[in-house]
Amino acid sequence: MSAAVAAATITDGTPLMDPAAYGREGYPHALWGRLRRESPVHWCEIPDLAPYWAITKHAHICEISKQPDKFLSGPGIIPARREMLERIARGEKNAFDSMQTIITMDGPKHRAYRKVASPWFTPHAVTRLDEVVQASARLLVDRLYDAQVNGEGTCDFVTEIAVKHPLRILCSILGVPEADEEPILRLTQQLFAGEDPEFKRSEADRQEAFKNLGMEFVQYFGKVIADRRAKPSDDLASLLANAQVNGAPMGPIETLGYYLIVFTAGHDTTRNAIAGGMEALLANPDQLALLRADPAGRVADAVEEIVRWTTPVNFMMRTAACDYELGTAKIAKGERVVLYYASANRDEDVFDEPNRFRIDRHPNPHLGFGIGEHFCLGANLARKSQRALFAELAARLEHVEADGPAERLVASFVAGIKHLPIRYRLTA
Repeated sequence: MSAAVAAATITDGTPLMDPAAYGREGYPHALWGRLRRESPVHWCEIPDLAPYWAITKHAHICEISKQPDKFLSGPGIIPARREMLERIARGEKNAFDSMQTIITMDGPKHRAYRKVASPWFTPHAVTRLDEVVQASARLLVDRLYDAQVNGEGTCDFVTEIAVKHPLRILCSILGVPEADEEPILRLTQQLFAGEDPEFKRSEADRQEAFKNLGMEFVQYFGKVIADRRAKPSDDLASLLANAQVNGAPMGPIETLGYYLIVFTAGHDTTRNAIAGGMEALLANPDQLALLRADPAGRVADAVEEIVRWTTPVNFMMRTAACDYELGTAKIAKGERVVLYYASANRDEDVFDEPNRFRIDRHPNPHLGFGIGEHFCLGANLARKSQRALFAELAARLEHVEADGPAERLVASFVAGIKHLPIRYRLTA
């Protein structure tokens, strides 16, 4: 039996990409563990997707990510359906196909456009959001406290806390009024969890649904951009609307792309980390007790472990710009590689007891925000918002427990929990 045939007997890749499997079972950690041991650079041929190499080891993902000239983002960051490749080959593009975002740019272009907003997201710069972040955390936990009856409350932690905290923060910095939060949230859920029956659009045709979704994003953010050009302020919305790149105004496609990526990626990833973090704390009461004993001192390391444990951005795809040997595999120019960050974050060669949730883990070289020049632009804001919420909760929780089973998103790219019922007691 050839090595390729032997590897194929492990998996054709379907469980690594099937949204329904993620909805039923969560991340396929057992399969990733086997791949890391037996086939860390694994060829996948899924019937309706373009074929790709599954990269599951921490070291290999770092090696690829630190060579953006050899592994490109421009051809796409998600394995495309064969029908989409055929449609694009025919010259049929929708709003999303045409949109340019910094995560699908390469080389000097990526670096030039990243500079537009990167100063806004440095650790020092995001301190300007301290008041907004703290106020959101306090308000949401106050609402939980006020909802208690006879000193006890119940809620869906995802919809009432994890969704609303990053949503309010991002709407504040992108100029979205509070009244528009729910419609924009709906569009974001349709983008990242479009296969989930709860969030799926009504159009019967998948391509038509995606096309219409793209147009709705363009129409909404187009109004915000026009408003910020007419009445600029000191927020991120105005910075992006009036940005210049290489001495010329940023183009409309790139401007819309910036709004899209800052809002959608910034919201869903943080919300899934918060939801998964609470689930992990419920399942590990000893770790919750550690956090409650010293919220201010423990929360920074706790958030790093939450991001490692949950890894909301499950993977990113790159395309080889040249022939390349990775381990014992020979990757040909033009072939796709999918970097499974969630697998790397459980790599036994990097993490001691990788399948234990430990908020005192330090150092914690997780890849939850990526690595290399495509490292998450909003990582500092994501950390700040999670720290504020978990510190507020830990300081005031007297008791918390699950109040029913968690429900997971039918999604494989930005994956996580969509419902988490809890029962709690909070102090004023």
